[in-house]
Amino acid sequence: MELMYDVLIVGGGAAGFFTAINVAEKNPNFSIAILERGKEVLTKVRVSGGGRCNVTHACFVPNDLVKFYPRGEKELRGPFHQFCSGDTIEWFSNHGVELKIEDDGRMFPVSDSSQTIIDCFLTVAKKHKIEILTGQSVQSLYQAEDTWKVETNHQTFRCKNLVMTTGSNPKIWELLENLGHTIVPPVPSLFTFNIKDPRIKELMGVSAFATVKVQNSKLSASGPLLITHWGMSGPGILRLSAWGARELFAKNYQFVLEVNWLNDATLEETENQLKELKLEHAKKVVSKKSPFEFPNRLWESLVLASEISLETKWADLTKKQLQHLALQLTNGKFQVNGKSTFKEEFVTAGGIDLKEINFKTMESKVLPKVYFAGEIVNIDAITGGFNFQNAWTSGFMVSESIT
Repeated sequence: MELMYDVLIVGGGAAGFFTAINVAEKNPNFSIAILERGKEVLTKVRVSGGGRCNVTHACFVPNDLVKFYPRGEKELRGPFHQFCSGDTIEWFSNHGVELKIEDDGRMFPVSDSSQTIIDCFLTVAKKHKIEILTGQSVQSLYQAEDTWKVETNHQTFRCKNLVMTTGSNPKIWELLENLGHTIVPPVPSLFTFNIKDPRIKELMGVSAFATVKVQNSKLSASGPLLITHWGMSGPGILRLSAWGARELFAKNYQFVLEVNWLNDATLEETENQLKELKLEHAKKVVSKKSPFEFPNRLWESLVLASEISLETKWADLTKKQLQHLALQLTNGKFQVNGKSTFKEEFVTAGGIDLKEINFKTMESKVLPKVYFAGEIVNIDAITGGFNFQNAWTSGFMVSESIT
C-alpha cells in the first residue's frame, strides 16, 4: 500500500525537523512525514556541543557570517539575508527555548542540555501531526507522473514535494547521482594534526594563540592552539583543517606545519625584541620565565630547541642562539603525519554540487520538486554553531518555497 503526503522529508535530523515544522506552521492542512533510517531521530543534535547543543553563533551580519564557511560562502549570502542567527534566536524563543551567548560567541540553550532542543522539536512536531517514521531506509527514488515515489525497506511512499536532509549519507548521494546530480566526493573537514615532536612531547594541555601555516601553500589560520598527547588541536588548527580539507586530503595528511607562537610578529621584529630582553635581563636565566604571552613550559621547550642550556643567562646568549630562538618563536616547523577526527562532531566537506541548487528556493535544478537542507549539500563550516545555522536557514528557505 502506498502512503501519500504533501511533503516527505528524508532524514530525521536537525534540518529535517526544522523544515517539517516550518512547513507545518505555514500550511496547517499539509500532510507531512519524516523518514529516518535509524531507530532514533535527532541523534547528532543530542551529542553536539558536548551534549549541550551549540544551536547557533552570535554573528548577526550575513556578510560576516558567511566567512565561517569554507564551502558555501558565496551561496549562503542570499539565504542568510532571509534567515540569520538573530532569526534563529527569535524562532527558538517563540517555541519556548531561550538561548544564551558564551564568551566565544557560541550560543546554547539556557538549560545547557541538547534535550531541550530535542523536546522542543518533538513537541511541536506532535502538535502539528507530523508523522515520524523510524527504521525507514530509502532504497530507491523515482518520479511518477507529477509526484515522487520513495521506496524504503518497509513500504512505498508518494509525495508532491520531496525534501532531502540526510547529511553525509553516501547511499542517498548515490541515489541522487543516478538521477543526474553531481556529487562532490566527501573528505573530512574538521580534524586535528598528529605530530610527534620532542618540543611538544611533555606539553599536553598547553595552549597559546598562534598563527599556523601549511608549508608551500596559501593555507594559514590564526587562533588558540592546544597541544594534545597526539599533536596539535584547538580552534586555530580546526580552522586550518576546514579551509584545507581538500588540499590536505590530497597530501594524505603528510605536510610541514609552520607555527608562529607570536601570532603575527616577524622574524626581524622578534630578533630585535630578544636583543632588548638581552640588555634588560642580562643577569637573569633565559629559560626561567616566558617574556611572551604564552606559558613558561612552552618557552622553556623553545629555548632548549634553540640549543640554549637551561642555565644560560641572557647576557651570555650568542648571536646564533638569538637568531635560532627567534626562528623557533616565529617559524617553528613541525612534521604532521596524519589526522585525528572527533567522532561525534564529525563534519565532511562534499555533497551535492552547489551549482545544481537554486539558492533562492533550495530546490534542485536537476529534479523538480526536490529540495535540500543541511549538510547533504557541499556546504560545511568550522565549529561554533555554524553547521546548525546552515541547517536552520536552508530548512526555513525550503519551507518558504514549498508554501
